[in-house]
Amino acid sequence: MAASKILVIGSINMDLVLRVPYIPQVGETLLGSSVERVPGGKGANQAVTAAKLGADVSMLGKVGGDEFGGPLMDNLRQAGVNTDHIDLVTAASSGLAVIQVNDEGDNSIVVMPGANDLCHRDYVAAHESLIKEADIVILQMEIPYEAVYEAVDLASKHSKTIILNPAPAPDSIPDEVLGKLDYLIPNETELEKLSGQTVNSIASAENAAKVLLAKGVSSLIVTLGSNGSLYVDANETFHVPASVVKAVDTTAAGDSFVAAFAVSLSEGKSVQEAISFATKVSSIVVTKAGAQTSIPERSEVDLLQ
Repeated sequence: MAASKILVIGSINMDLVLRVPYIPQVGETLLGSSVERVPGGKGANQAVTAAKLGADVSMLGKVGGDEFGGPLMDNLRQAGVNTDHIDLVTAASSGLAVIQVNDEGDNSIVVMPGANDLCHRDYVAAHESLIKEADIVILQMEIPYEAVYEAVDLASKHSKTIILNPAPAPDSIPDEVLGKLDYLIPNETELEKLSGQTVNSIASAENAAKVLLAKGVSSLIVTLGSNGSLYVDANETFHVPASVVKAVDTTAAGDSFVAAFAVSLSEGKSVQEAISFATKVSSIVVTKAGAQTSIPERSEVDLLQ
């Protein structure tokens, strides 16, 4: 049987990672300990994760004609991602993220979209054939919303499994879009914003998730950091605890979770098995610095019990 195909549509950034003792307050000047350039972007992180875990992965996105565009494309190719349909826009700058990481591994991120903002609806529509060829389509919210919604429409038209990671979370997502999703995977903050509910516990996460179920979402997986993740659909709810590890940098933890979940689903695993696999992958990611530099190969994941 041919391997399932995963298509990631989304952002491609260069991350400027600053190590700091703590996240500074407004008006505060702080001395950091190191700075590093690491390929990132939610879409690219997810594509690289899926490829390194052994999936057949293609990506749609755009990079600029600056000093970062070529290296970002090269990095995707080296990971095994098909980049044939990614556009290099000569007149634009590549997406750039400035990430502060504190001593506990928590982060604060500012993203300059650059070429990602040029991923318009017509660009996605022009690649309908690629969507039709895929089995699973993964999306996030670091490209224009119109492009995300167009991709959802086309993937639904062709009966693809659709996974949306609503990050960064918009104020709302149209109900007609939510109703076409197979899996919505927000974190606590994103769930709060989309549901209008306070999320500060597993129980409150379940209540907030049910607000979105009522809007038409088929199922939600809420990532809760050190509290693991919560699956909610119309028929069942279950909690999967996080692995106990020493976090060094949480950058790309959510992205790797989403992609690993998709890969496991593509291999015929159950939802619960796929969430457990995703938990294992993200637990490795947080023990290493950087975005794509922290993503493990499949062999490393398989060694974990």
